[in-house]
Amino acid sequence: MVVLNPTVVSRPRRPRPKVVTLSDAAAERVRAIMAKPREGRVEKPYAGLRVGVKNGGCAGQEYVLDYAETANPLDEVVEDKGVRILIDPKAVLFLIGTEIDYETTKLASKFVFRNPNETDACGCGESVTIIPATGN
Repeated sequence: MVVLNPTVVSRPRRPRPKVVTLSDAAAERVRAIMAKPREGRVEKPYAGLRVGVKNGGCAGQEYVLDYAETANPLDEVVEDKGVRILIDPKAVLFLIGTEIDYETTKLASKFVFRNPNETDACGCGESVTIIPATGN
């Protein structure tokens, strides 16, 4: 039988840092896209922005960005700048410390990942090499 000491006071847990954050431009763009009605889609609000990593491309991995209609039970949920971000649990260690930005140039508008765990990228910018964060 385990007896707890009633004089021991537990400390409040320190809040964990967010796995992924959004720049102001990215948050504004995501909110605008999520607010638009989609053709052929039942008018049901999105559950959030789904972010992940998958194997593919010439550098080995690719970022995945999608709008989720439902959250999965094991998703890491991050709220940032009014956007709910759902992160695939298998991608968390690859994405720790990442900022998602939205850039507009003369030739393109796109979401850009600034990931401190990224070690290499292909020439076209579509795939990357990412090492999992070690917690150091």
